[in-house]
Amino acid sequence: MRDAIPAQIKLEITLSYLATGMNYRSLQHFFRVSKSAISRLIPEVCDAICDKLKEHIKVPSTNEEWTTLERGFYQKWNFPKCYGALDGKHIEIRAPSNSGSTFFNYKKSNSIVLMALVDYDYCFTYIDVGANGSASDGAVFRNCSLFEKLENNLLPQGGVIVGDDAFPLKQLSRCRRIVENAFGILVSRFRIFEKPIACNINTVDKIVYTTCTLHNWLRHNSTSTYLPHGSCDIEDTKTGEVITGTWRSQITTLKSVRNLGTNYYSRQAKAIRNDFKSYTKAVYIHVLNNFF
Repeated sequence: MRDAIPAQIKLEITLSYLATGMNYRSLQHFFRVSKSAISRLIPEVCDAICDKLKEHIKVPSTNEEWTTLERGFYQKWNFPKCYGALDGKHIEIRAPSNSGSTFFNYKKSNSIVLMALVDYDYCFTYIDVGANGSASDGAVFRNCSLFEKLENNLLPQGGVIVGDDAFPLKQLSRCRRIVENAFGILVSRFRIFEKPIACNINTVDKIVYTTCTLHNWLRHNSTSTYLPHGSCDIEDTKTGEVITGTWRSQITTLKSVRNLGTNYYSRQAKAIRNDFKSYTKAVYIHVLNNFF
């Protein structure tokens, strides 16, 4: 019988595939492993990585973890009572046969949706992968498990998460650069996203989840090499000018999900937003008085 492929080689093949986007034929020549074996081992290794590192993507469950999030957003971004930044992006795929327009999005390509909640330090705290590309941010959000938890008072009293106009008003529109940079870093480090992923849908879901997991693990364990200075957007505290991160010149960003649904919101959500608008205005006046 043929010798089994060593675990180290399986891991090297998978990481090379995720980091470079190299196709199976090139991987076959480089590692001397057949394309059929590669197509089987990549989802297996992705499962193993996600299982081993599953604690690196999690919604806070203790008061201490919520407090850490809140303190981080306030100290780093001057935004109080914030617990995350939310957005959705299209992951382009090669459409499955006989799928019709199921995955066809408004940019006229086929995709699945990655919905993500990001913390103050560009790490994913929640992701939902696999919604059809024809769906909107709002529709994907309403159908993910996070929405139900938020409706059942997941956040501490008075807390918010921020998003764009695709989401209901319970998400505010500040700190958007955090989630935009998180996606940008992800794509610049894992070049598998540079072109449509030519795998079956289940494998694509595993690839996306694995890259997000590895992103968090690397942020926690290899900050200086994975995210060197200048990688992310930086705001000049004196002039307010935004200095763009290096990732913006290295890649084509993932396409945002379009809002196709309604944007109704509760009176409570509107009241919270008005409170934050007042806070923002007060901060702005304070800056003007002290720096100009």
